[in-house]
Amino acid sequence: MAKANKIKSPQNTEQYSSGLFNPVAEKCDGCDRIIEVDNSKYCQTYVLPEAKWKLGICNFATHVRPEIKVVKIKVNPLKAAKRASGKG
Repeated sequence: MAKANKIKSPQNTEQYSSGLFNPVAEKCDGCDRIIEVDNSKYCQTYVLPEAKWKLGICNFATHVRPEIKVVKIKVNPLKAAKRASGKG
């Protein structure tokens, strides 16, 4: 039987307060992976949350979805008809 994946609650809070984990960035607000330890917020998945936002959207972010742009291309109806009819 497969076990359901659960988000771990921080049982060992020493790793967060020891300085190993950096506090979350402002862009992380609203993410489900944030844990609050001693009035500071930390990402339980990644040690340097600010670094994940440098190239765009953090791939661990649960509150942000990538924006997909759809571009319509104009097609010349005369050329389309010629291509559809074929030359063979």
